[in-house]
Amino acid sequence: MKKNFVLLAMSAVLVLMASCCNNEPKSALVSGARGSDDFNIGVAGYTYRDFSIDETLEALKGMGVHYLSIKDFWLPLDASVEEMAAFKAKCASYDVDPYILGPIYMNSEEEVDAAFAYTARFGIDMFIGVPAYELLDYTAGKVKETGIKVAIHTHGPDNAPFPNIKEIVTRVKDPAAGIGCCMDLGHSVRFGDDILSDIASYRDWIYDIHMKDESAASAEGNTWEMGRGVMDYKEIVAALRAIGYSGKVSLEFEKNSENPTPGVAESIGYFRGICDATK
Repeated sequence: MKKNFVLLAMSAVLVLMASCCNNEPKSALVSGARGSDDFNIGVAGYTYRDFSIDETLEALKGMGVHYLSIKDFWLPLDASVEEMAAFKAKCASYDVDPYILGPIYMNSEEEVDAAFAYTARFGIDMFIGVPAYELLDYTAGKVKETGIKVAIHTHGPDNAPFPNIKEIVTRVKDPAAGIGCCMDLGHSVRFGDDILSDIASYRDWIYDIHMKDESAASAEGNTWEMGRGVMDYKEIVAALRAIGYSGKVSLEFEKNSENPTPGVAESIGYFRGICDATK
């Protein structure tokens, strides 16, 4: 009996020693996809409104950002097909996709026509637009005629048409109409919306997203570096993952127009970190 006990004890010690020897320390290296790979992270062109397209592309290259929405101060609404081709080639040389145009504000039928023609010449099937309320039916007709969709940009409490996604849904009614939302998360928070609920409820309406942080959840709030403001991006990222959002998430950094890059780099780095840490 005693002999069996000794043998059993020795066996246990040997197993423990083998386990310890084989328990190699875990590597601190990344393996597999990063959580930030779940999202196509870009920059909204308005962020670099005081800079040339060359300066903007150089900044994006330094941050490893590959998507940019294009404003008409870089590419005028009357740009020719040839000018657009040269513009796209310049973006491609920096490995940047000029994935969408706008926002384009439309206050007449002629301006609606011009926006659709501009997008058609550029060769994409959607733009960010803000039609006057009375032009919504005319805009819907152009969507049906051309197959080009419109992502209406929300502006929260800033006295522009369509303050939030609920207004778009209420007025458009049919999610298959080709008129959806470029949901500005910061403006939505400033308007008092529950953006987590809106993301879940209106998933079929969200065509594009502009992200930012805000200094306050009120009309007095201002753009802030992400991670320093009032918005909880852990919950926002979880909500976007829950609906399987596959569009672009572009930072619109309205602060420090004369030197936005430090805040842009901080904000995008923060967003990437949140995505990676919560995967």
